[in-house]
Amino acid sequence: MRFKQLHTTTLRSFHNRTRIHAQSAKPPRQNIRDFFEPPTDQSKPRSSNRFTDSDIVKCNIAITNHMRSGQCDQALRLFNSMPRRTTVSYNTMISGYLSNGSFKQAQKLFDEMSLKELVTCNIMISGHIRNKNLGAARKLFDEMPVKDVVSWNAMLSGYAQNGFVDEARRVFDSMPVKNEISWNGILSAYVQNGKIDEARTLFQSKGHWAVISWNCLMGGYLKKKRVVEARQIFDSMPVKDEVSWNTMITCYAQNGKMEEARKLFEESPIQDVFAWTAIVSGYIQNGQLDEARRIFDGMPQKNIVSWNAMIAGYVQSKNMDLAGELFEEMPCRNISSWNTMITGYAQNEDIARARDLFDRMPNRDCISWAAIISGYAQIGDSEEALQMFIEMKRDGERLNRSAFTCVLSTCADIAAFELGKQIHGHVVKAGYEFGCFVGNALLAMYCRCGSIDEAQEVFKRIEDKDVVSWNTIIIGYARHGFGKEALAHFELMKQARIQPDEVTMVGVLSACSHTGLVDRGKHYFDSMTKDYGIGPNSKHYTCMIDLLGRAGRLHDAQTLMTKMPFEPDAATWGALLGASRIHGNTALGEKAAEMIFALEPWNSGMYVLLSNLYASSGRWSDANKLRLKMRDKGVSKVPGYSWVEVGNKIHTFSVGDLSHAGSERIYAFLEEMDLRMRGEGYVSATKLVLHDVEEEEKQNMLRYHSEKLAVAYGIMEVPNGRAVRVFKNLRVCEDCHTAVKLMAKIVGRLIILRDPNRFHHFEGGVCNCGDYW
Repeated sequence: MRFKQLHTTTLRSFHNRTRIHAQSAKPPRQNIRDFFEPPTDQSKPRSSNRFTDSDIVKCNIAITNHMRSGQCDQALRLFNSMPRRTTVSYNTMISGYLSNGSFKQAQKLFDEMSLKELVTCNIMISGHIRNKNLGAARKLFDEMPVKDVVSWNAMLSGYAQNGFVDEARRVFDSMPVKNEISWNGILSAYVQNGKIDEARTLFQSKGHWAVISWNCLMGGYLKKKRVVEARQIFDSMPVKDEVSWNTMITCYAQNGKMEEARKLFEESPIQDVFAWTAIVSGYIQNGQLDEARRIFDGMPQKNIVSWNAMIAGYVQSKNMDLAGELFEEMPCRNISSWNTMITGYAQNEDIARARDLFDRMPNRDCISWAAIISGYAQIGDSEEALQMFIEMKRDGERLNRSAFTCVLSTCADIAAFELGKQIHGHVVKAGYEFGCFVGNALLAMYCRCGSIDEAQEVFKRIEDKDVVSWNTIIIGYARHGFGKEALAHFELMKQARIQPDEVTMVGVLSACSHTGLVDRGKHYFDSMTKDYGIGPNSKHYTCMIDLLGRAGRLHDAQTLMTKMPFEPDAATWGALLGASRIHGNTALGEKAAEMIFALEPWNSGMYVLLSNLYASSGRWSDANKLRLKMRDKGVSKVPGYSWVEVGNKIHTFSVGDLSHAGSERIYAFLEEMDLRMRGEGYVSATKLVLHDVEEEEKQNMLRYHSEKLAVAYGIMEVPNGRAVRVFKNLRVCEDCHTAVKLMAKIVGRLIILRDPNRFHHFEGGVCNCGDYW
């Protein structure tokens, strides 16, 4: 039973009264423009004495037509020009406003009425319910001196639609008179909210039910996948219509019982296009595409749903060639046909074809835009994804959850913090901020863009937090170096009875690693299987190797690696190599590097780590040999670059970069800053330069690292009072880490620097990592 039927009952009765009014009045033939056009200079406004009942009817009909066309302003002008108005006039305006989504105007007009009749109140109750304001609807309902069955049904439907089934039942039980809509409403409430046993009990309490009610109950069992009971209902039906047969066929098909579905289909006296499509969809859902296509080709009649189902089957199986052929054969297409194909091409990273179809679409909706934005985001073309989002807004298309999620994820990928904040504003206006789907994307965007405080605010406002919400905030705090806050949220997560998963435990162990909490990390690692039934995987072991290694417990890290139930991967060996570099254990570092090069011979990052280890030990010959080895194997070092967002624009820098328009100012700033830092005791960490050159040249090499250029530009351009957020694609070097601490102290700014491993919060001459990274 559709809830819309209950909502429209009031409007139907009102429109019926309007028609009866119009027919009974039988106005004489007059020029209708006399009533709908403003008077000219030669004419005078018609007085209320000359404004007859038939004139009012004509005006009411014209107002209705304006409202149906979405012309609320024209309707209001006509309403205001009427010398006399009836309750029907007010009802027409109020219902028209509600139909056009103008609730405030409807409420204003309702409040202006001196006498509010029953029909008017019923219309307004439905308006409150449509506006998701059940409290206001109930207040008006309780204040009504007289109620009819329409009033009661409206409240019942409102509670049912919003999931308040017990309240709906209380309304039902209090009704002095019930009609079929009342019974179907409460039955549908139980079914729609998954209370199928209560629905069955209600059904059995009444003798006669219409076929639509039988179908509703059967559909409830279908949703619960209780096929046997659905069939019992079907067999008990005194009368079956095409919906009954098709529902039962669909029930079998969706639950993988294709033999039963096929048998029932052949028994059905009404083998319409919907029944055929149900069989085709069933075979598609069960992975039998060839059989689905054979039946599809044999269909005596196909509708748009049939074509779309077959195309969707090919798209889901990633057979885009057959999907494309069928798409081209379609006699007519709807927007869903185009969207399915665009989504298919985008998911298969064939963005050129997806864009070609998108550009050729006769009409687009929010799903079309979300699909193409997601496609660009998936292939890493963040700039084009954001550009499509901007075009979507310009096109006036309603922004849906998918579009917001895709574009927020894109902002997170490129750390476009300011743009992400602007999109947050649109999310709030659209009313999506408190939902899990968009809320989690917002949360991740703030975490990855370096604003953990705003991430926490978003987290608080998500109404129904799921495991993704908790994982995101835990990992966010861990990456920002706030390990204690991460672990505190883990405890809150358990109190909220959300079961931790593998991702949660990676976040927890990472939090311990970034803050040196060795004992707590070991405790959480040991409790994974016992307390949460989670077997440690390679990521969990890598976190533990990193935790032990950073703390200098290299022997314990090696011992744990020998106890792993599977062979260590490159990431695990990389954690050991990183720890060896921190603590200067060249022999262990060489062993770890050897294993990494065997697993991932093209991993340039690990060559660089080993080179750092050699350079810091003064082993220049070995460092040079490693560079030659990289050249001979064709391994290229990934160039380091950093970027900072200023005025919604991303500014990117590489080491010694002179291409930026502000280079002269940036270099002058760094020269001045270098003098001031030396006054604070700064000494260049020249041991990190991987070249055996003079000391002065080493200092110059370090002075213009990409992160220093980006930080300098951010300090100059980002307004005072706001954090400077800089991002780097490689690990921040020790010299830059020391320099940025002093720069933050000298200029009195908060500087947040993200590298692939974590965030560093520099303020007052210290970093929140405690130089432990």
